[in-house]
Amino acid sequence: MAIQNITMPQLGESVTEGTIENWLIKPGDQVKKYDSLAEVQTDKVTAELPSSFTGTIKEIIANVGDTLAVGEVVCTIEIEEAVSSKKTTENISQETIESKPTTSTDQAMKTRYSPAVVRLAAEHQIDLTLVNGSGASGRITRKDIQKLIDSGIVPQATTKQEPKQETVAIPQPQVASVANVTEQKASTMLSSGDIEIPVSGVRKAIAKNMVTSTQEVPHAWMMMEVDVTDLVSYRDSIKAEFKKKEGYNLTYFAFFVKAVSQALKEFPMMNSQWQGDKIIQKKDINLSIAVATEDALFVPVIHNADDKSIKGIAKDINELANKVRSGKLKSEDMQGGTFTVNNTGSFGSVQSMGIINYPQAAILQIESIVKRPVIMNGGMFAARDMVNLCLSIDHRILDGFISGKFLARVKEILENISKDNASIY
Repeated sequence: MAIQNITMPQLGESVTEGTIENWLIKPGDQVKKYDSLAEVQTDKVTAELPSSFTGTIKEIIANVGDTLAVGEVVCTIEIEEAVSSKKTTENISQETIESKPTTSTDQAMKTRYSPAVVRLAAEHQIDLTLVNGSGASGRITRKDIQKLIDSGIVPQATTKQEPKQETVAIPQPQVASVANVTEQKASTMLSSGDIEIPVSGVRKAIAKNMVTSTQEVPHAWMMMEVDVTDLVSYRDSIKAEFKKKEGYNLTYFAFFVKAVSQALKEFPMMNSQWQGDKIIQKKDINLSIAVATEDALFVPVIHNADDKSIKGIAKDINELANKVRSGKLKSEDMQGGTFTVNNTGSFGSVQSMGIINYPQAAILQIESIVKRPVIMNGGMFAARDMVNLCLSIDHRILDGFISGKFLARVKEILENISKDNASIY
């Protein structure tokens, strides 16, 4: 009997492990090559684990919530040739298999929805009870929902129904232990009305990456104030026409990303990574940008940002944000980032210290643009549009001298953007 292992794949550059978020199959299910077996969460992306073979699932080794290194076995599968041989020996005809009635277990599988399916269905008001699934035992997959959305034919019920959720009863241990005492103490901290929120796979991955960054990277921080009055005036004068012509918004953030990419070309050491006994200075300028959903933060990448116009960068920002919020973000959209630009100003922040997106060398926080009185030449006060740029650096790679020159160059570029000397194309 030929049994093959399905292992944890590498779902992105520098990704070394993944957490099983949800199993989409069970032992005994027939699957085809490339069928989705599970949803896996890494610190960069949520992806579906594909089958490497056609056959029958024999054993699920990894449990939901388990974190496994790349290459570790998650389940085993009996390959199709072996299955066929076994069935011939037992004289079981293919017709008998095809006519096997649907079991109650199969029906239960159909109504076990993954978080990605529930999110997409809710966003597009899709009644999941009216959807035919293509997954194991008729299970509805994210691809099924996306196919309906793309087709424009969305099944909706007259009365909105919430997807059924499984409740798992956790038996209480009978023997006291240190772990039990700790759990009991934690429970006593709850007051009436308190809510316990389970930590999701994506939140665990974010937490782990942040801990790694703060433990391994000696952070240093600096801030510069920038007068972007002319930039604001220029952008506001063309934003309506741009939206009408291009179909997406021209944001302030696109101007900042362009300025950063230009400065990185002039100060390539900022575009580096720490690799143990050496520093890798990256050739390509691929800017990671933070995009938040209700419960997670994703960091997709604008590749070769220095080769793109402000319009091109604005388009990439719009497309990546839409992918994140519609669940279409792919692992390749998250790979290759060399420097992170975070638009913290979108939340109204005016000063913050970002945690470096390991193993990059730096992260720049773009704060909120605010009107402030500023002393101009001649000692006169004027209301100006001001923004703080907050830079966190890996002090193993960078020091205050090179970082200060880089930040001053970004400031210079931004303060010289106006309708008289800048083009978005």
